[in-house]
Amino acid sequence: MSQQTFLLIVLINVLGVAGIVVWHLQGRNRQNERLVTQIFFFMLMTAALAFAKVMPFQFAAPHLEGTGPLEVAAKILWWTHLSWATIGLVRIYIVLDGRPREARLIQDLLVAIVYLGVLLSMMAFVFGVPIGTLVATSGVLAIILGLALQNTLGDVFSGIALTLGRPYIIGDWILLGDGTEGRVVASNWRSTYLLTAGHNQVVLPNSVLAKQSVTNVSKPDETHGVMMPLRVVPSIAPDAVAAVLRDAIENCNSIVHDPPPAVCLVAIDRTAISVELYFRVTSPSQRSVARNEVIDMVYRHCMVHGVEFAMPTGTQIVSSSVESKGTISRAREIVETVSVFAALSSDERDTLADLGVARVIPAGETIVAECSIPQTLKIAAGGILMLSQGGEDLLRLAPGDCLGVRGFFLGNPEAHQARALTRAVVLEIDKSAIASLIAKRPGLTDDLVAWIRSGNAAAAVHGGALVLSDISDDELAIEIRTALEVTV
Repeated sequence: MSQQTFLLIVLINVLGVAGIVVWHLQGRNRQNERLVTQIFFFMLMTAALAFAKVMPFQFAAPHLEGTGPLEVAAKILWWTHLSWATIGLVRIYIVLDGRPREARLIQDLLVAIVYLGVLLSMMAFVFGVPIGTLVATSGVLAIILGLALQNTLGDVFSGIALTLGRPYIIGDWILLGDGTEGRVVASNWRSTYLLTAGHNQVVLPNSVLAKQSVTNVSKPDETHGVMMPLRVVPSIAPDAVAAVLRDAIENCNSIVHDPPPAVCLVAIDRTAISVELYFRVTSPSQRSVARNEVIDMVYRHCMVHGVEFAMPTGTQIVSSSVESKGTISRAREIVETVSVFAALSSDERDTLADLGVARVIPAGETIVAECSIPQTLKIAAGGILMLSQGGEDLLRLAPGDCLGVRGFFLGNPEAHQARALTRAVVLEIDKSAIASLIAKRPGLTDDLVAWIRSGNAAAAVHGGALVLSDISDDELAIEIRTALEVTV
């Protein structure tokens, strides 16, 4: 071997060791720099091998005499850098291509193939091991291992198939054919992990998951459709029933209004009109919240419009003569929906209802203006009302919600505007009626304080509780009595 060839082989070993040292010193957080380093040292080693006329793809025997160990080390280092450069390119491709986290399965598979190919190549071209015989012998062992690990291999290849098909990605909410549903939080070679709505983690083997139908609720977006059945007594025209229910679901704040919700009349008989309510929510996790609000809104709107719910199918009516509860005025039904008046006696609620005046509000009209001080308590009784501030819509109000709480009960200018989105009905009660009740029932002041601080008054949540956090209950009670001009 010539002196030049010897020096080139030594240079290859030095470059190989230097490349490994530099690669480790750069750290795992600098993947791009590592890849550049791997390619740079690999190209230098390849050029040196070419000048030394040492072919890494050929086995030259005897290879352990004289400078043979240096040549063997040079080939091993060259094959090692080749594998690292190839793996670095694979990882960079996955990152730049925006692959999901599940692509780590493909990455791990390619890395394993690269390492296996390099190992076999080193055995064949560096040490002269007969690969054909080795592969034939290992085939028998592979069959034995395959039979022993049949279920595990099934999970592995199912995971690869799911990764290539990409029916879901990490973060998607999926629904399986057996009813299991949840958000995909992790996926590996063997299993997929779901986080259910009950905050439980479900571990599904990939082979089981691949055999089921998968509904990706997060595609094409996170919005999710919900259907709610309902049966009402056919005491008014079906079209009027649909209008009341449509106002009810359009009044909800926790549903998606684009596309708008829908009311579908399904069937009618002597006992009931069957209705289905269709609406969408921002995500599957919001279904319970939206159902609760829809049920509450349906109850409120049906109550103030005189729509009664039908008996469940199959219910046996024992007596055909039902005792009448008597006629309840529309104003009284509206007062019944206000939670703060629940402690009042029936006569007191009748008095409030008699003193109240129902006013029809055209669509688009302002009911309570910003910075105003209302002189009457306004209770939403029908239609859709919107609470806004500075031109930004904040909250839809429902029957039973009170408007102008800050101005009426505290004498402070209103921080928000309330307007009618559709034709609406508002019940107005004068200050003197409320003041008279407080004078007769002093405990009503405490109920008003608790109600204003709670989330039961939609207007108080925005205009009261958040602003009145530094005022004590006693001070708030004094302000209420002062604003209402209560005489002791």
